[in-house]
Amino acid sequence: MADSNTVKYNAPALDKGLDILEYLSKERIPLTQAEIAQGINRTPSEIYRMLVCLEERGYIVRGANAGKYRLSLKMYSLSHSHTPFDELKRVAHYPMQMLSEVTRQSCHLSIMNNDQLLIISQMRSPSAVSLSIEEGTHFPLSMTSSGITFLSTLSKKERLNILSRDAYYKKWSKEEKDALNQEIELVKEQGHRYAKSKLTSGVTDISVPVGNNTELKAVLAVSVFTSTLEEELDVQTIIDSLKHTQEQINKLIGG
Repeated sequence: MADSNTVKYNAPALDKGLDILEYLSKERIPLTQAEIAQGINRTPSEIYRMLVCLEERGYIVRGANAGKYRLSLKMYSLSHSHTPFDELKRVAHYPMQMLSEVTRQSCHLSIMNNDQLLIISQMRSPSAVSLSIEEGTHFPLSMTSSGITFLSTLSKKERLNILSRDAYYKKWSKEEKDALNQEIELVKEQGHRYAKSKLTSGVTDISVPVGNNTELKAVLAVSVFTSTLEEELDVQTIIDSLKHTQEQINKLIGG
């Protein structure tokens, strides 16, 4: 519900309409006008016009018998005409460009796809020599810093369900599995992961989670040559830059 203490410009009618949509989405069952009003701390008369308007615009549907309201498929249709990951790539472009320029390293953005890590965007380093991870490439979640970072954003139940299908994880001993789960918990606590790559010798990965508390989750990472990191670059500077970029992207996607 809208918090009047944080709203700079009031739009009462819009607030009521959004409250109705959000409440119906949360409850997931058809509700009467009185039930909706009670749920959003309004009176039935306050929301009558909003219900009529939302029904006329096709956002909600009223049952013929009990007169209960439910969400239509209109919002689903609108949201799928432009996927959230397309929008994520768009808004992340400039922050990633700034991150690449500040760190002088390439950075990449990834999501989970079919229980694997999928690179959806990359920003190349302005330096003459740098690492490159091509968009569209898949990697195992359990073997990458970005994958482990992504797993840290999930509940334990979700995480174990996904790992039960991971080709590497299934072959590991109990000790190896426990070690991975401890790594995941550490990432959740610290908010980032910094470790040498398990897949590519001589490479170190630094990653942070990006996204909101719904289905939109991703990972932003910088991969550097380990020798360069040890001799020329400051790890904390990269971590700080990653987290600054993380904040910028989260703000742009409403996270």
